[in-house]
This record gives sequence, C-alpha cells and structure tokens, in this order.
Amino acid sequence: MKKVLAAVCLLVVPHAYAAQEPEMVFSRSCTMCHNGQSPMVPKKGDQVAWKPRLEQGTDVLVKHVTEGFKAMPPRGLCMDCSEEDYKAVIAWMSK
Repeated sequence: MKKVLAAVCLLVVPHAYAAQEPEMVFSRSCTMCHNGQSPMVPKKGDQVAWKPRLEQGTDVLVKHVTEGFKAMPPRGLCMDCSEEDYKAVIAWMSK
C-alpha cells in the first residue's frame, strides 16, 4: 500500500521546471563572464573547470548565484530567474 501511495504522490505532485530556456538566460545574463574572457570564471562547456564546482552540489551553486559569490554579482544579473532556472543554466553551462 505504501508503494502505491508513493507512486500516486509522484504523479500528483507537480515538479518544478525551469521557466526559461538555459541558452537564453546564458546569452542574456551569463555570457559576459562565462564566455572565457575571465580566467577566474568557469567557461561554458569547460568540464574540468566545472568539476570541482559541481562536486559542491547544486544547492551550493544556486546559493552562490543567488547571493553572489566572489566576483559574481547577486542573482548572476538574472533578476527574473527562479531557482529552477539557475539549476538548468548551471547544468547547461557545465556540459
């Protein structure tokens, strides 16, 4: 019975999805720093540079973007991004 209830909850509870396309957010807000011109910032697609950051966990990375971290401004200059948008952009940039 518990398994059936858990399965029903997974179907009924809405999942959070990014409202914005990661590529569009990147082009609008992230490319200024993550295009490879800054040596301290992980470039889009540079898996070696992203690896230690991803090992910290998505929640830590989203916190860094939201609050600002080192040279990154708060919200990463995307004032209308949700937590899900940030997660999607991080996943997209790190691949």
